[in-house]
Amino acid sequence: MTAPESASPAPSPRPRPLWHGRAFALLAVVFVALNLRTAVSALSPIFDEIEHDIALGSIGIGFLGTLPPICFAVFGLVAPVVQRRFGLEPVMVAALVIILVGHVARGASGSYAVLVVASTLTFAGMGVANVLLPPLVKKYFPDRIGLVTSIYATVMSIGASVPALVAVQVADTAGWRISVGMWSVLAVLALLPLVVVAAGARRTDAAAPVAAGRHRPSGRIVTSPIAWSLMLVFALTSVNAYAMFAWLPEILQGLTSVSPAQSGALLALFAFMGLPAALLVPLLAVRLKNVGGLIVAGVAFYVIGYGGLLLAPDSVPWFWVACVGLGPLLFPLALVLINLRTRTQEGSVALSAFVQGFGYALGALGPLIVGVLHDATDGWTLPLVFLLVTALALTICGIVVARPRFVEDEWHN
Repeated sequence: MTAPESASPAPSPRPRPLWHGRAFALLAVVFVALNLRTAVSALSPIFDEIEHDIALGSIGIGFLGTLPPICFAVFGLVAPVVQRRFGLEPVMVAALVIILVGHVARGASGSYAVLVVASTLTFAGMGVANVLLPPLVKKYFPDRIGLVTSIYATVMSIGASVPALVAVQVADTAGWRISVGMWSVLAVLALLPLVVVAAGARRTDAAAPVAAGRHRPSGRIVTSPIAWSLMLVFALTSVNAYAMFAWLPEILQGLTSVSPAQSGALLALFAFMGLPAALLVPLLAVRLKNVGGLIVAGVAFYVIGYGGLLLAPDSVPWFWVACVGLGPLLFPLALVLINLRTRTQEGSVALSAFVQGFGYALGALGPLIVGVLHDATDGWTLPLVFLLVTALALTICGIVVARPRFVEDEWHN
């Protein structure tokens, strides 16, 4: 009996110019990435303006805040099923169309129910696109996985921060409906190159023979130690990131002498620290045989930041926040490992869905747990200890994903 082909190391494709024969694919990746977080941060800064037309209430606002991770989880898990039926590029086109419709519908909402349905549509499209973007990179840029992942992770960070910066100004000038709906333009920009890529893929797939014995990996992914470990790295990083975005200003005002305005600026610092990580970490990951050092670095930043907030919060709060903000370097690392720990496009789709689907679901619990612990103790020590423990747990999960192994190899064991 011959050994399976996947038992041998996967050869690295020879790098070729980034634009060579795939300019539309690169544009599609960049503009899709730009769409993946805009709707998340476009609404919350202008809730006051929206309430002049639509009654929201604190419960209604809270529910809208839980929709992104819930939709990312649910529709991320559905993505592989739809992708196997209709193909990678057509499903990505459909996801961007849904995002486009969702943006327009949110801007035109006349009631809370319509706003919820429209937001669900938008986040559903984003959830599918979240999962399919790494496989799209693997298919068109197998020789440039680190570089292209670095580009799209950075663009995602920009797409998350810009709406929050301009939402209020646009709402004051043109109204909240324009402020919410104008991001549909980015969906249109993504669809233009994506449709060209989809048309080319349809011609190529029609001409190519069907591979014999093609894997259907989604049923096997749940038995993979790599998949579980990478999912937990993604989930625990998400727990910390969501908790900080939700509670950091309150934590700082409770533990330090910073003003509300200063705590808001420090939250912006926390978010900004993700940009250099998104730019550099994927490039480093593809060059390292073992990414354990990057995982240790991420955990160390968390330990320094949370330790400082626990032991000497008022000494250099900006430094503690900056360190906590560098901890999520594990997020772009997880994104690039989705491709570095798979040999095939099918494996990448299955691993991406498993990691992001369950990862976002668990990550959504972060703000809730921190809030419950704060209410139970009327302080921030126990919530910070909880976050510190989750950060330390990343070391254990990281041991499995640090070494260069492949999910497909585990399917043959």
